[in-house]
Parts: sequence; C-alpha cells; structure tokens
Amino acid sequence: DAGLDAGSRDGCGVGVVAGTGAGGTLTYERQLAVVREDGPGDMSPFAVPGALPNAVAAQLAVEFGIRGPSMAVTTACASGATAIGVALDLLALGRCDIVLAGGSDASLSSFYIAGFDRLRALSHRFHDPSGGLRPFDVDRDGFVMAEGAGFLVLERPADAAARGARTRALIGGYGATSDAHHVVAPRPDGSGLAAAVREALAEAGAAAGDVDLVNAHGTGTPRGDAVEAAVLARLLPHGPPVTSTKGVTGHLLGAAGAVEAALTVLSVAEGTVPPTANFTEPGEGVDLDVPTVARSSRVRLAVSTSVGFGGHNAALVITAP
Repeated sequence: DAGLDAGSRDGCGVGVVAGTGAGGTLTYERQLAVVREDGPGDMSPFAVPGALPNAVAAQLAVEFGIRGPSMAVTTACASGATAIGVALDLLALGRCDIVLAGGSDASLSSFYIAGFDRLRALSHRFHDPSGGLRPFDVDRDGFVMAEGAGFLVLERPADAAARGARTRALIGGYGATSDAHHVVAPRPDGSGLAAAVREALAEAGAAAGDVDLVNAHGTGTPRGDAVEAAVLARLLPHGPPVTSTKGVTGHLLGAAGAVEAALTVLSVAEGTVPPTANFTEPGEGVDLDVPTVARSSRVRLAVSTSVGFGGHNAALVITAP
C-alpha cells in the first residue's frame, strides 16, 4: 500500500520496530515438548532463533532487505503502540528515513491460555463464544485471546511526498507512562493512562476538545474497562465516540496497539467510526458514547489507547494529513 521497496534504497535508511508481548512462545512450547519426549537430538536447529522475541523484527529485515536498525520492543499488550512510538523517535532523530513499525503475537498456547485464565482475565461466556469479548458492556467478564499482526510504514511527510507515496494519516503525537502500581492491576485512578493521553495531545499541539474519536484499549475486563472509561470521560467531557475493535478481533495482545492504530488510521482516512461489537448496555461507571453501528463522520483527530500488564500505558494521536 505504501509502495515501499526497501532494497531499492540500499536498505540502510529503513528500519524495523516490532512489538511483541510473548515472542515465539509456540515455537518454545513445541520444541520443549520435542526435547522432553524425543530428546535434544530431534530439536529443530531453528528453535532458539524462532523463540526469541526479536525474531519478527529480524525476519522482516531479511524478507525486505532492510539494513537499518531493527529491533523488538515489549510492553505486554501495549507493545504494538510502543513500537510505533519508538519508530517516531528514530525518524525525529534522523536515524531512519522510513520505519516499518507495528506488532505481532501468536500466543494461543496452553501456557498463556491457562495463565490468563488463572488471572481471571478471560471470558467464561462459553454459551456465546462470539459474544465473549464485550467492551464496556454491563455483562463483560473478560477478554478472548486472539492472534494477529499489524504494521505501518512511517516516514516524514516531506519524504513521503518526494517519493509520491500516498499519505493516509499522520501520527501527530505519542505519550507513554508507567503506573508504577501493580504487576497486573491498573492504577485505580487511571492517572497513568490519563498522563499518556495528555502527553500525546500536547505533542500533537492539540486540545482535548479536538478529539473526534477514541479507539480505546477496551479489553472487556471489569476493572480495566471501568478505569479506562472513567479516564476518557474525565479527559474528554465533550463526549466523542469511543470504540473498541476488540469485540471483533479479540485481544491480539502485543499486536493489539498496532492493529488498532492501523484501524484508527483507516477511520481518519475514510471518515468512518467503527462500531463496538457486543455492546448492549453500559456497565456501572461507563459514561461514554459507545457506537454500536458504523457511523460516517469526519474524523480529523483520533486517539488510540493501549495498556499492558506491568502498568504500561501508551497513547497515539492520529490526524488527517
């Protein structure tokens, strides 16, 4: 879509930043089973490079001939958004002219499914699996794990214009904070997330009243959604629509922030507010405009929020070009 041919640029001015929450966990689990059942002689020689968290960034560099910096970042479920923020810094510092930035996770493993369930983070709506992930809904009871990937091609506007690339949207600002509170629970007052959103808006030179849309983290967990809803209601009293696309995609873990940033880019480019699947009635403390059908609307400035275990908060401001 970006018309990028990294090899034609000699590759050195192009970088890769890949966010991942779990890394190559499936490779690790499968190869560990081989070692236990058949012995180390039957283990794949690619087991270690396939299980390392940098594998996605390294493989993308090989695939596209990218010879600038390539790296992986991990901030749990905020990783994809964090990767975009790191890419912005590489561009601002002049270390890269183009960065392929995003996130990927494939974590549908016995370890992560059982582990998240032990944390009471997963939905138990077994009678209605497609309705299991219910962002901000009164009947939400956890998220549904999913797999996926999403990447953006980022470059400075003048460089994109010079090569005739189509500019879908601009990343106007990025904010990142830490709750410094708990290994899994969000800070109850949501001050860390609020600070990340304010930081992103300030970098974009925008005010809260400029926000036309929020693509929220919205995982469908009782506590997480309540904290995020309170933050957004407090920061954005004019009440822009707040959507969570996880009702459709499931929770993509380390890829979520990148996929949702890409969807927000499309919202801006196409003037569409996506609906929130499975939302029927707001839960207690949820005072937001949560659309249940798609809306055609001019979206000049949108915010995408991401939150990760460990207290990681990230916010991206995405604007019309």
